[in-house]
Amino acid sequence: MTLRFRLAGLLIALLVLAAPGLALARAGGGGSMGSRGGYTYSAPPSTPTAPGGGQMMNRSLTPQTPYQSPGYAGGASRPGMFGGGFGSGLMGGLLGAGLVGMLFGHGFFGGGFGFGGLLGLAVQIMLVVWGVRWLLRRFAGAPSFAGAGGMARGMMGGPTPGPAGGPVGGGGGGPASVPIGPADYQAFEQALQQIQAAWSAHDIAGLQGLATPEMVSYFAEQLAGQASRGVRNSVTDVRLERGDLAQAWAEPGRDYATVAMRFSMIDVTTDMGGRVVDGSPTEHVAATELWTFVRAPAGRWILSAIQQAR
Repeated sequence: MTLRFRLAGLLIALLVLAAPGLALARAGGGGSMGSRGGYTYSAPPSTPTAPGGGQMMNRSLTPQTPYQSPGYAGGASRPGMFGGGFGSGLMGGLLGAGLVGMLFGHGFFGGGFGFGGLLGLAVQIMLVVWGVRWLLRRFAGAPSFAGAGGMARGMMGGPTPGPAGGPVGGGGGGPASVPIGPADYQAFEQALQQIQAAWSAHDIAGLQGLATPEMVSYFAEQLAGQASRGVRNSVTDVRLERGDLAQAWAEPGRDYATVAMRFSMIDVTTDMGGRVVDGSPTEHVAATELWTFVRAPAGRWILSAIQQAR
């Protein structure tokens, strides 16, 4: 029995070490995570708000292929092992939520696969690892997505110029640019504030209505990390200082928009006794991030990725 508990403990430790999204900070934890469709492994371009552009993605459920390697210009990119976009976010979110459930001892789907204590958890983790490896092999031959996307620039909340030259690269088969107007900018600003509010309230259900399942799974991991450490992060009085569009493009069945945003907030972490362990309850701190939003045709925008500015 002792050996079994040690084995299960080792697997739990490896799982936690493999999940970099347990930082104590605002929603996203200051990392670069999520999926941007065919541009997942391309750094967002520079904007007046983020002159250095965005950092490369360091965590995503979209597998990286040779066609998506940094520095490969104009090549085709392949969708994720579940088809990319909403498909990869949905299935990946289910996996992520299942892993979080296992960490809290509820089994992969709330107890349905609870084989008994830590031994059952170890078996579940091994099954997940086996399943992911099988899926990666199974879908390695997914059809490629060719071309590069169009870009548009505009100030958040202000008038938006048309696409700068239309779609870039990809010959006649590249994705079309997506027009972004004042109503879209307003939706992006509201999402920024609503996501930080739901994060502070530990409202997973609220986050599910604002972000893809993939992003919700990352947020859930971060919140679980806070709970395990006996602390709670709260982000309030979020103010958008400046924002502009980096990219907006269409892929089959979905639209994407990557927006650079500089915002300020009260970012405080307290222990369970209410004592401040990080941040200030009276001083605003600023951050610049690039948020990518996705929507179905005629649908509403939801968050699909966060990347830090360079």
